[in-house]
Amino acid sequence: MYLSNVRATGASPAARRPTARVPATVVALGLVSFFTDVSSEMVAAFLPMYVLYGLGASYVHLGVLDGLYTGASALLRLVGGHLADRSARPKAVAVAGYGLSAASKLMFPLAGGMLGGIGTAVAVDRAGKGLRTAPRDALITAAAPPKQVGAAFGVHRALDTAGALLGPMVVFALVAGVGQAYDAVFAVSFCLAMTGLMILIFFVRDRTVAPGARPRVLPRDGWRLLARPPLRRAAPYAALLGLATAGDAFVFVAVQRQSGLGVAALPLLPLGTSLVFLAAAVPAGRLADRVGGWRVFLVGHVLLATAYGLLAGGPGGVGVALAVLLLHGLFYASTDGVLMACLAPRLPEHLRASGLGITQAGQAMARMCGAIGFGALASGWDLRTSFTVFAALLAAGLVLASAFPPHELKEQPSS
Repeated sequence: MYLSNVRATGASPAARRPTARVPATVVALGLVSFFTDVSSEMVAAFLPMYVLYGLGASYVHLGVLDGLYTGASALLRLVGGHLADRSARPKAVAVAGYGLSAASKLMFPLAGGMLGGIGTAVAVDRAGKGLRTAPRDALITAAAPPKQVGAAFGVHRALDTAGALLGPMVVFALVAGVGQAYDAVFAVSFCLAMTGLMILIFFVRDRTVAPGARPRVLPRDGWRLLARPPLRRAAPYAALLGLATAGDAFVFVAVQRQSGLGVAALPLLPLGTSLVFLAAAVPAGRLADRVGGWRVFLVGHVLLATAYGLLAGGPGGVGVALAVLLLHGLFYASTDGVLMACLAPRLPEHLRASGLGITQAGQAMARMCGAIGFGALASGWDLRTSFTVFAALLAAGLVLASAFPPHELKEQPSS
């Protein structure tokens, strides 16, 4: 199932053709992400209902948990990227990350109703995500034809999002079928995560690299990329926009309350975002290949600011709820994968995972701070006022980020 489109000796003729199909490596990694995301999104969709309505926790508690879900992976993104580059075995590092996330699913039943235990399980799950993300994206970049990197990431993210779409449906069906037997949710989640891990182990191989073909990689080498295009300004601006991003859990809680839907519908709301993401991921990747990933990335944040504006001042009702979920899904389609596809081909091959890890770590840390900050605001004020503040912050960040000339990304750093 593995097709190596980029070898140590260069790209194959098929890979050079712009009409080449998406490599099987990308499809296999997409299936890994599909099963892993079904597993993870089962838990993610279940947590807001469980924490707010089952345990009676506050917005601050939800903000901390949502921040952990987003940012606990930050430091290990750096570690994962460096280990993948230094060992020249990104698959092995990815296996460790996926395995850690699978093991975390067994920790949730042990936590019971203790928020500290739940937070630890979330942190372990996200740590696994941090360890695997940069190596996985490096594998996708290496396998994709040079002019189809955006499309390859779009295909991968579409399969990933299909898993995110199915996860809430599975947990809804399980809760409806087993009632209060929540351990069943975590048991099924673990089995699905293990399925993804087995696909990675048996159907994806590391690229073959000739002995001595790669220069030695030191930790400082990756950080030096921050002084060179394309990371010099792209990574800081991406982190800046991440600071003005509220946690997804708050978006879904606000949609549920403004639409008048019952609490039981809350785990299903991520389906709206995932459906749009699934439909738009590949077109957004292809658009990024044509017009530039940075432009598409910024447009995605404009859509998110618009969604926040609707949650801040919208009249409520089902129509506004659907519009918010549409904009939220388009935001993810235009940003998740697009920035990586934009940056990865322009990074030195032997430091590619490190560069991606640095960018992803900055985004993850910023979004964690944003989620926690939003939770604090919502606890002191209310959801509408908090979304007003974050819409204004995101608009200010976009003004700064739009001043970044996209032509800086075109400079090819030496390897």
